[in-house]
Amino acid sequence: MFTRMPTLCTAAAALAVALTAFGAGTASATGWPPLTEGAYLYSGTGGTGIVTNVDLHDFGTCHDLAQPARSLQIVNGSASVVLYSGAGCTGQAWASGSLAQSDLPFAELSYRVVGL
Repeated sequence: MFTRMPTLCTAAAALAVALTAFGAGTASATGWPPLTEGAYLYSGTGGTGIVTNVDLHDFGTCHDLAQPARSLQIVNGSASVVLYSGAGCTGQAWASGSLAQSDLPFAELSYRVVGL
């Protein structure tokens, strides 16, 4: 007997419903950009400001950000993002998971993509 696994679209829809019902961090879910497959870092909280598109196929490479990231949105089934409070992937680390929409605890200055 086979059990059907939820698709990425189903997971994204469930996240959108949960975020609408409970909010995301300190921001209202209605203020966030629509969920889109991929990973995006924002210079402002609540998915605002300058957007950095994250290449989810570039595993392990450390990337310094031109603008510090204050929020993140990721919709992906096989990769997550680890952000760092210092340049060169140093300092305190924060890991995203593969389905997240969140304000970040620190102004993050660098990141790397990791597999699940």
